[in-house]
Amino acid sequence: MSQPVSTFIRHHYRHFNAAALVDAADGYSKLIDNGGKMLVSLAGAMSTGELGLSLAEMIRRDKVGIISCTGANLEEDIFNLVAHDYYERVPHYRDLTPADEQALLDRHMNRVTDTCIPEMEAMRRLEKAVFEEWMAADGAGERYFPHEFMWRTIKSGKLEQYYQIDPKDSWVIAAMEKNIPIIVPGWEDSTLGNMYTSHVMTGEIKNVHTVRTGIEYMIYLADWYQKTAPTPVGFFQIGGGIAGDFPICVVPMLHQDLQLEDIPVWAYFCQISDSTTSFGSYSGAVPNEKITWGKLEADTPKYIIESDATIVAPLVFALILGW
Repeated sequence: MSQPVSTFIRHHYRHFNAAALVDAADGYSKLIDNGGKMLVSLAGAMSTGELGLSLAEMIRRDKVGIISCTGANLEEDIFNLVAHDYYERVPHYRDLTPADEQALLDRHMNRVTDTCIPEMEAMRRLEKAVFEEWMAADGAGERYFPHEFMWRTIKSGKLEQYYQIDPKDSWVIAAMEKNIPIIVPGWEDSTLGNMYTSHVMTGEIKNVHTVRTGIEYMIYLADWYQKTAPTPVGFFQIGGGIAGDFPICVVPMLHQDLQLEDIPVWAYFCQISDSTTSFGSYSGAVPNEKITWGKLEADTPKYIIESDATIVAPLVFALILGW
């Protein structure tokens, strides 16, 4: 007899990392049910892993208040939107030789583990549309954040003819429709960031600052946090890296650098990670270490699920959504 995914999880996931998954999902739901907001951070290649299939619904159901992601995750959600049918899976990727990898490059297929992103249909197709927005803003002396340029491109309708998945499965479109903030630290480290750099170097884009980045994103986040934090704000971190490291620091920055009082720390913390806890590994650091940095408190609900985020995150979301 068939049963909901959430029913299966609650019956079978009783111990160890499985139990941590359930506890973390319940803690997440409790925070939202009590009127709190959740920051979700996306590292790795979660968009190429099509996390939008579940994350977009989380956004639509008001389970996500703000997103921090790498530039790669921002753009790869749209790559998938406009070029899904051209993607190729390589299930035997562990057996590929250097010559096999070169053959993929020769075909302009950029590999992410077992999935190849087609350069011409995905990257160049999006570049053409975004470039027009960059140039228009540059000519008008206007400046926008990377996620705002993405939204402007989507709203322009230039990409609609290329859609190859249901737009409801795009988390970037869901965030745009809900108008929830997106933070993209280190956007320069992305395919579009490289493309933007090249257009500045050729002189096509006159003002390198037409795309707002880094420090301005922290100011943007700090303003959002101060306005939002009278209600509890949680932190749900998928993977490690700058997508998580950057936004979590806004709390000690407000406390220690701006010397502001009555700024609450994060009200919840969960990290999905398969990074080994070791000397100097921030991505593998247990949540208690964050207490010493003023990010969490001793009694903050803390969870760590040591597993593959591509498996775990959709299951956590399924529990929260009652699927």
